[in-house]
Amino acid sequence: MDEHSALSDATASFDASALIAGLPQRPGVYRMLDAQGVLLYVGKAGNLKRRVASYFQKRHPSPRTAHMVSKVAQVDVTVTGSETEALLLENNLIKQGKPRYNILFRDDKTYPYLRIGRGDYARIAYYRGATDERAHFFGPFPSAWAVKESLQILQKVFHLRTCEDSVFANRSRPCLEHQIGRCSAPCVGLISKADYAQDRDRALRFLHGESQRVLAELESLMLESSASLEFEKAAVLRNRMSALSRVLQQQSMQTSAESDVDVIAIAAEQGTGCIVLAMVRGGHHLGDRSFFVELPALPGAVAEADGEWLNEVFHRFVVAHYEHATAPRRMVTSWQPEEALKAWIAQRAGGPVKWIRQPQGVARQWLAQAQSNASLALRQRQSAQGAARLRTLALLQALGHDTAALAEESLSDFRIECFDISHSAGEATQGSCVSYHAHAMQPKRYRRYNIDDITPGDDYAAMAQVLERRYGESAESLPDLVLIDGGKGQVGVASKLFAARGYPLARIVGVAKGEDRKVGRETLIFADGRAPLSLPADSLALMLIAQIRDEAHRFAVSGMRARRGKERQVSQLDEIEGIGARRKQRLLTRFGGLRGVIAASVEELAKVEGISAGMAETIYRQLRA
Repeated sequence: MDEHSALSDATASFDASALIAGLPQRPGVYRMLDAQGVLLYVGKAGNLKRRVASYFQKRHPSPRTAHMVSKVAQVDVTVTGSETEALLLENNLIKQGKPRYNILFRDDKTYPYLRIGRGDYARIAYYRGATDERAHFFGPFPSAWAVKESLQILQKVFHLRTCEDSVFANRSRPCLEHQIGRCSAPCVGLISKADYAQDRDRALRFLHGESQRVLAELESLMLESSASLEFEKAAVLRNRMSALSRVLQQQSMQTSAESDVDVIAIAAEQGTGCIVLAMVRGGHHLGDRSFFVELPALPGAVAEADGEWLNEVFHRFVVAHYEHATAPRRMVTSWQPEEALKAWIAQRAGGPVKWIRQPQGVARQWLAQAQSNASLALRQRQSAQGAARLRTLALLQALGHDTAALAEESLSDFRIECFDISHSAGEATQGSCVSYHAHAMQPKRYRRYNIDDITPGDDYAAMAQVLERRYGESAESLPDLVLIDGGKGQVGVASKLFAARGYPLARIVGVAKGEDRKVGRETLIFADGRAPLSLPADSLALMLIAQIRDEAHRFAVSGMRARRGKERQVSQLDEIEGIGARRKQRLLTRFGGLRGVIAASVEELAKVEGISAGMAETIYRQLRA
């Protein structure tokens, strides 16, 4: 790459004609900056001179682009070897600089798969991570729920095992999955390796779109069994056929010659864009996933999405998503990608990718449904955002803020943190901090705190420790409102810390549980001397406070239970007389963990080396005490 720069005096008017005259007609990336050197926009081009010149027309067709160009004081360009290379550089620069006028998608989550092993009695399981050749992987799925639904279908129809290998190797009797007709119990030899392998292969063929052939094969086997007077086996096959038929009927948009397809639809309204990605694998419509993006707003104007910005939304999404995900060989969308994007996707897919803009048949149904879902998701999001905004506004009014002069940007910036303490009779004390910002909970900002070195059950000391660890260093992270789940005692603890640090006491509000601890009867306790406040049960402000408080409680309780479970797992076997490190290890290995030991019978426990019949009885009794 070689660098070309056009610098202008920040105090002088931007000379676009001089810049354009010096630009090469080659592929590359351009960066637009304002007079303070702030990055406004990053773009790519097959022809830098032609593309940059298009921004400086006398009347630009896009009001949003015209507004951005009016701020430009400098344009830097980087020449690349190809437009595809420019695409990758553009993507990296956008992620690094986060320019205001670019669309930035964050799709760095890994997608879940179905995993079917390759060995004898292969296990079928939910999987998230890198795929390899040691197993068969089907997906990716748009959500964990979609994977688990497919798991249930495969269990009902093909009776494949889902248990861990350690559990499978140590079973002595069929588990509950077999009893409810979802597993053929290979762990205890109720099915041969050959028959189980056939079931696994049918499941794989079903996942790859051969549903009707699998159904016909099951029907043939059922008739053979019936003719041979093997009526019990015929009944099992009949039930499998029935389950498979119901699945096929429920998935009306299921089969197609286009076995692996991604469907992309876009909807936009009032400055918010929504992309729906629907995934089809093996002819099965696995569901869809919605992605939202806020379009850069124009001051004093209602944000509207024009074709140019929607085109960028589409391209930015495709790059962000397939940078991490595997691209299928067919794409169905109403948007036409640029040649550089096509070439890049083909590289990611390992071969040519067909882009279908006007699909027919079932693919047309897929696109129509995705488009409808994008519009519906957008309306639901806007409705939820409007309701959340009203709750934030109501809370500020209830706290005495002057909301008449409050700008929308300030309202969105209002940040709340809420704290709660949870423990089990003093055991595994856990503190939680949850965050509310931009009219929504912000899970990435949640924090948990393990509480130690206090008297068990001392909630005041626990709260003091959490607040000290959260705000003790500086006031830089101090939110606009600190909610404390508790009454005067907890508020007093917070007040002491804030007073010592010189923080404003007006930001502390305690949420005291009302009469009979019923929701809607809470009282707000203030640290700055204001009288307690009881809001009506139907108050929007109280609804928001309850939502945040309940989330802090949920987060604290889940953390406490996880910590308690971890601590107890180590100690429960240790508390049994006669169980040393070696015997404990043998038990955990034999039964695949503490849960397996608890579920084992006395007879199963006695089969473990070093465990006598009497000791097995003792273990069985104490673990169930």
